[in-house]
Amino acid sequence: MRLPVIQGLIKRRILLNFRVAPEALKNILPGPFRPKLVRGQAIAGICLIRLENIRPKGLPGFVGLHSENAAHRIAVEWNDDSGALREGVYIPRRDTDSNLNLALGGRIFPGETHRARFEVHESGPQIDFTLASQDGVTRVHLKGAETTVWPAGSVFESLDEASKFFATGSVGFSVTSDPARLDGVTLKTQTWAIGALEISAASASFYEDPARFPSGSFTFDNALIMRNIEHEWHATGDMACTPGCAGAPQ
Repeated sequence: MRLPVIQGLIKRRILLNFRVAPEALKNILPGPFRPKLVRGQAIAGICLIRLENIRPKGLPGFVGLHSENAAHRIAVEWNDDSGALREGVYIPRRDTDSNLNLALGGRIFPGETHRARFEVHESGPQIDFTLASQDGVTRVHLKGAETTVWPAGSVFESLDEASKFFATGSVGFSVTSDPARLDGVTLKTQTWAIGALEISAASASFYEDPARFPSGSFTFDNALIMRNIEHEWHATGDMACTPGCAGAPQ
């Protein structure tokens, strides 16, 4: 993968987050990853992101592209070749409504992607979001509203604690068709401003499939939202992984 520096605007980014029993991830995470824990719980979820004015760095914004995208992600840590502790996210599946992302995924953009239909309705603080993949594997739905109240049942004690946790997940490694290689990319934002969503309905077929996650092994934890964030994507070296990493549920 040869990724130029890509810049643009994160118009809207929702992080729908679940806490997961760490042992439920043993058949999902490839080596060298292990789950990054918060009070004994692993954190997995979906990044639902609206990108605008996406173009190679240096080009004017009006030539950029717009797209809706989704990345299923699991917070992980690992030790690099020097033994230093690293943090990021493992991404077993990506979905998009962009033909260009589909064509260039794994070549210019990180990770192969799947075609999906997105329906997003926003009215003031209210949002109603639905994703349905063309292959029928993935469906996500949420309804909620922006709020200043942090959910009492979250494994995180505050919005600030959650914000700091997810800020360290800027490096992502995505499944490819090569069973021994993951695509790497780093998200760099000019600012980091995040708020909470109060969720009235949420479903995610990827995590609700008992073939992947046994019943009771995951629970909705919280949802976060970011808006109007200038950002860049930078290439991160590919990562070798244990055989079978591309065979993770896609």
